[in-house]
Amino acid sequence: MRSSNLGTEQLQEKDRSFVFHPSTHLAKHSRGETPNRIMAGADGVYIWDTEGRRSLDGFGGLYCVNMGYGCTEIAEAIARQARELPFAHVYASQGTEPVALLAEAVVEYFGQNMRRVYFGLSGSDANETNIKLVWYYNNILGRPEKKKIISRNRGYHGSGLVTGSLTGLPFFHNFFDLPLDLVRHTTTPHYYRQARIEESEEAFSRRCADELEALILAEGPETVAAFIGEPVLGTGGIVPPPTGYWTSIQAVLDRYDILLIADEVVCGFARTGEKFGSHLYNMRPDFVTIAKGLSSAYLPISGSIIGDRVWSVLEQGTEKHGALGHGWTYSGHTLCAAAALANIRLLKEKNILEHVRDVGPYWQDRMKAELAGHPIVGEVRGVGILSAVEMMRDPKQRIPFEPDLQVGVRTAAALFENGVIGRAMPHGDILGYAPPLIITRKEIDIIVDATVKSVDTTYRALKAEGAV
Repeated sequence: MRSSNLGTEQLQEKDRSFVFHPSTHLAKHSRGETPNRIMAGADGVYIWDTEGRRSLDGFGGLYCVNMGYGCTEIAEAIARQARELPFAHVYASQGTEPVALLAEAVVEYFGQNMRRVYFGLSGSDANETNIKLVWYYNNILGRPEKKKIISRNRGYHGSGLVTGSLTGLPFFHNFFDLPLDLVRHTTTPHYYRQARIEESEEAFSRRCADELEALILAEGPETVAAFIGEPVLGTGGIVPPPTGYWTSIQAVLDRYDILLIADEVVCGFARTGEKFGSHLYNMRPDFVTIAKGLSSAYLPISGSIIGDRVWSVLEQGTEKHGALGHGWTYSGHTLCAAAALANIRLLKEKNILEHVRDVGPYWQDRMKAELAGHPIVGEVRGVGILSAVEMMRDPKQRIPFEPDLQVGVRTAAALFENGVIGRAMPHGDILGYAPPLIITRKEIDIIVDATVKSVDTTYRALKAEGAV
């Protein structure tokens, strides 16, 4: 049901006049020079706007609508909770049923040596929590100098002050005085772009680990507290790690007693064909950041899952110094917890993990086969139901297009005209895909066919312009 009877133009005028949109050219938006769809409804893997244009959402909102749109079970769980208890804080040992049940479900779903979950509202605030707890941990252990955090170029971990610093994309730093001084960045583990001639994936992984170790030694191991990474790079281009990468990285972290934060905001909850990306790559995190797939975006909720060795120190700290001074009003929000709990139950009841394992290889194989040898396609990559198509002026020599050509943006626009939403990633000419996990083979075919058609459209236009 619409909230008003206003037409599209009236809503666009209000939107341009009052809404501060994230990651947007503000001046162009205010002047009406950017596309301004007003979304009105959705069901399954499809979403439509106030003018009735229906699109297959190949990006699941922003990697987040994992269970698809129109999931009545989650909506009903929210409504029931709203009637019974819409809000109760979880400060100072006060609890609620949905938060207790959700924390148990999350810890059990991840497994390994995880002990507790701290709930927030976004992946950004969960990573802020992680960094504060890393610093608290080292202070309690009498290591106040061990505070630096190492992230990776092209990694994405949020857009706050600390999390924006951890993010390794200049777009999120420019004119914000970021990154902060306690953050360092190391090599992007992108084999296609970064590997040397005749360098194997395993050798490239070892080189990435060697470069991390060199950075740690240059900074002083006694000053480096944690390393943060996504199992699969997300916003930086949807880049699965090369063979042996996380094993090599973990060995370096172990050598210098450096904590590992696995940012599972994108990869978590079956996206990769395992429950978590950490499981797929045999990572041993001390913290796990979750959000998006936790509630399939029906309500905002995130979490910091805390491992055994950190938790035991946090408890020691409160024995010595009293209550730990961290929290948000909406930490463990009752409605959000109810939504997430219903989401995890559905994930299990509908065998979503098995479904991803079934259709994921079909997705990856078909996309690669259809675009193999295309004159402007450098790499088709992905894992599970997470995929990217990277376009290059010279794929064999790995020579990119000039940024001013906006090849990725143009191809995403063509894709939309062909009925599919994909994302032009902010680094390079890359189309990204992360549709709802309920997607069928028939719907995958629609995305693949539209992608091939759209890349062909861009190629013809570039030829006509003399750019290829």
